Amino acid sequence: MLAHSYYEEDPRVRREAEALVARGREVDVFALRRPEDPRDGVLKGVRIHRLDVQRHQGSGIGTYLREYVSFLVRAGLAVTRAHRRRRYAVLHVHTLPDFLVFAGLPLRIRGVPLVLDLHEAMPEFFRTRFPRASNPVVHRIMLLEERASIRLATAVLTVNDALRDRLVSLGVRPAKVSVILNSPALDIFDPATQPTRRFAEDGVVRLVYAGALSATYELDVAITAVAFLRELRPDLAVNLEIYGRDFGEGALAAHAAAVGVADRVAFNDRIPLEDVPAALACADIGLAPTRRDPYTDFSLSTKIFEYGAMGKPVVASRLPMVERVFPPGSVTTYTPGDPTELARAILRLVDDPAGREAAVAATSKRVHELAWVHDADKLSALIDRLAGDATVHAEGASGTSDAIAP
Repeated sequence: MLAHSYYEEDPRVRREAEALVARGREVDVFALRRPEDPRDGVLKGVRIHRLDVQRHQGSGIGTYLREYVSFLVRAGLAVTRAHRRRRYAVLHVHTLPDFLVFAGLPLRIRGVPLVLDLHEAMPEFFRTRFPRASNPVVHRIMLLEERASIRLATAVLTVNDALRDRLVSLGVRPAKVSVILNSPALDIFDPATQPTRRFAEDGVVRLVYAGALSATYELDVAITAVAFLRELRPDLAVNLEIYGRDFGEGALAAHAAAVGVADRVAFNDRIPLEDVPAALACADIGLAPTRRDPYTDFSLSTKIFEYGAMGKPVVASRLPMVERVFPPGSVTTYTPGDPTELARAILRLVDDPAGREAAVAATSKRVHELAWVHDADKLSALIDRLAGDATVHAEGASGTSDAIAP
């Protein structure tokens, strides 16, 4: 697998890699490397090869492009060299960027199937992330880049039905696209493994957000909602715990101070995936605030699944995919960008214990219906089909044989 991310922090890449290891395959992942990280390691059976490229969240388009190209070149060279010894059966490329799939061109020429895992719709992402650089010509170029990347791939994965429908509408053959949901592994997000917290048992309603702090996630709206709650119900203690790291920490902290709730909003660093369930177990309501734009119209926050799996009521932006996936009476929604409506959505959960418990049950039921184990089996079947049944051997440095690895 190739992934322009820090492996330990990327839940989708980790879930997919670990699922394949659990089903008997060897998996190597080529990913980014922080300066303090070792170059190589093993985590839950997955071999990790870290390349000397770091993320520069919040930088300009030139920095992003240099970073993407640097990783493409380094990953392409690294996986091509490793293939001489490891004899990979499948190369699985995670986006963004889509054109990272071209790092696998030498292996594709040698007959190795390529899987392109489209986490996002890159043309829409670019238009939202870099509005000043976006125009009809640039958008057309991005669409052509996406199409070329898909054409090179043997099979394409994406994260939900809306993104699959988008690809099909652009002319991609339906048979080429499979949906592998971004649902959490329920063996990790298991409330039975954490201490039980009764709702606001200490007299404080504890809100939680665990994820990126980029502008896509309207945490400024959530913070303003906490200020509105203080005005609407001065007798109600409400705290917001934010776990994440990106490029918005300073601005968000300044905003909390500006609206008078710096004492009610706590900023914590991003935490490992294994620690997220404990953080959620200490909370009462999970927040999934997301701005609405052409990019997020195709998105479905994994945070909703994680909160639901941990038995927490969820308040999320009213987005097309949220309403498409979660039935009425489960996730409580509000109009994106409206802090007053978000505050009132929180109060509905606070003031209606019976409705709150019904919502938790409905969300949990849906999360279990869409549990990762089902998609893990689907992914494994796809890799098996692409790899074939034959086992290829290559002489390693020690003279022993290495089985083919996806």
